[in-house]
Amino acid sequence: MAKRFEDLEAWKSAREVTKLIYAVTSAEKFIRDFALCNQIRRASISIVSNIAEGFERNGDKEFLQFLAIAKASCGEVRAQMYIALDQNYVNEEQFVFITNKLNETSRMISGFIKYLQQSEMRGSKYK
Repeated sequence: MAKRFEDLEAWKSAREVTKLIYAVTSAEKFIRDFALCNQIRRASISIVSNIAEGFERNGDKEFLQFLAIAKASCGEVRAQMYIALDQNYVNEEQFVFITNKLNETSRMISGFIKYLQQSEMRGSKYK
């Protein structure tokens, strides 16, 4: 198990998603839609933040809960990317690239959840 959340591949992937979201939402057309811009940024921040916060809780049960929230936020960002595509805030290439990265991140989180559920390891709170 990693000693720092920064070492988790799922966290690294979530961080990359957030960078991508900030890049596309900085475009003049997108940034003018304050509601969608703010919401998609907040949802992407939720992915990376919940992985980090859950890790720092030092308890596997809490970590699983935070990972579930992070995974749900991946879905939220994907849904919002469809809205951005429909409004022509992103082009098809950006949409495909970012949604593929979101799907990859979601799969990583799912795999991590399964690993923790099957692991005999317990967080320091539960030893």
